[in-house]
Amino acid sequence: MFERGVRLSAVGALVVLTVLTTCNVSQEAAAADTPKRPNVVVMVADDLGLQLGCYGDKLAKTPNIDRLAAEGMRYTRAYCTTASCSASRSVILSGLYNHATGHYGHAHGYNHMSTYESVQSLPKILADNGYRTCRIGKYHVAPEWVYPFQDIRDEGIQGARNSVKMAENAKTWIAEKPDAPFFLYWCSTDPHRGGGPGGFSNFPDQPGHYPGIEPQRYTPDQMRVPDWLPDQPEVRKELAEYYEAIARLDVGVGVLVRGLAELDVLDNTLILFLSDNGPPFPGAKTTVYEPGLQLPLIVRDPRQKEGGRTSDAFVNWADLTPTILDWCGVPAPKAPPLQPRETAGKSPTGRERPWQFHGKSIVPTFTNPAAEGFDTLFASHTFHEITMYYPMRVVRIGDWKYIFNIANPLPYPFASDLYRSPTWQGVLSRGNEYELYGKRTVKAYLHRPRHELYNLSADPHEIRNMADDPAQAKRLEDLQNRLKAWQQETRDPWELKWEYE
Repeated sequence: MFERGVRLSAVGALVVLTVLTTCNVSQEAAAADTPKRPNVVVMVADDLGLQLGCYGDKLAKTPNIDRLAAEGMRYTRAYCTTASCSASRSVILSGLYNHATGHYGHAHGYNHMSTYESVQSLPKILADNGYRTCRIGKYHVAPEWVYPFQDIRDEGIQGARNSVKMAENAKTWIAEKPDAPFFLYWCSTDPHRGGGPGGFSNFPDQPGHYPGIEPQRYTPDQMRVPDWLPDQPEVRKELAEYYEAIARLDVGVGVLVRGLAELDVLDNTLILFLSDNGPPFPGAKTTVYEPGLQLPLIVRDPRQKEGGRTSDAFVNWADLTPTILDWCGVPAPKAPPLQPRETAGKSPTGRERPWQFHGKSIVPTFTNPAAEGFDTLFASHTFHEITMYYPMRVVRIGDWKYIFNIANPLPYPFASDLYRSPTWQGVLSRGNEYELYGKRTVKAYLHRPRHELYNLSADPHEIRNMADDPAQAKRLEDLQNRLKAWQQETRDPWELKWEYE
């Protein structure tokens, strides 16, 4: 009996071994067939408009950003929702308009604006779903527990203007766990105006000051002054410095992308390159005119083999968080249960519901640049700094754009860096309110009507206001009604101004 049992056990062991071996082979084969979870890199420039070679700017020296566009999709109608650094970044990382989250303006210093604690942010959602998260460079949102990143790699980045060091830090961080899915938020301070003699650098303008970056030089006489700026010597000088800062940013973009390739993760990584708001000059940044809102958006989707494509879909920064989650296959989180009025403040009741983003995924445009449903744009600006209150709301459908200047009796206020800029100080020194600032007078720039209506096809510089044109009365009413409905839907506190003022 014992011998028979031994023989049976041996046979059984062989069967078990065979089964286990087969299972291991099957599991290894299945693992090999299962694609790795995708990675995401979001690059956010600071105060960059369309001053890039891939957007047709002949002066810009941006070969690395241009290469991204050649390998991906370039969006021609991409917009921030508010032309202010801190508020815009809160939208990028939340998928919500900032008027609904409390992040009305700057987070730092005496401004002290921040996002409601109930908001579910992109880094938190991705971390909750198994992603490593890291930020490098400019952050500028609050509080940290709403926008938490597991790692911060800011060592030696020189005020986030040494883009090469930023890229090297990113590569080191990714290499620590190359097989784990990651979200990298990479934000240069360039080409934001800073301190120092050059205006666009936080450090003395010395060759070799930013290790790894060969400075690109421009002269004022090379500049082509855009139509929204006056052609004055101080403007040309500032523009030359601005283009140098853009070129500095571009170098790091190239180092970062090459680093992804060297780590063998490029072909499994979604890359988005964008800016937070328009150029740091009066007439762009802090305004809701086109130079302030219309920005670059380049998406390199490794799943799309055809590069160099363009899309004219309307995209805004509230769309970015839902797009990234959709592309990664990460579901939106659950929102807190609804509370009936009689139990508000007590125990939550009701069913769980999906978190509602204000934006929507633009993933359909990755395969179909002309996908339907991307034909309307909304924008919302309230503050830059706390001393700069000027709420504006915008709706655009096709070529028609309506601006609601809610506090229009006030003169248009200035961000401190724009007011101190040589460009605006030159205007003040000449003291002529009827001098042209771009295509409009200084007086018209400072004193805005309550309602502005433009046909951007016929009037791309937004000069001929058609809000009082009887022929456009029906169109104006339609756009105003759409704007009101959107304000109600997104819980905009300033929606009350339609009734109260």
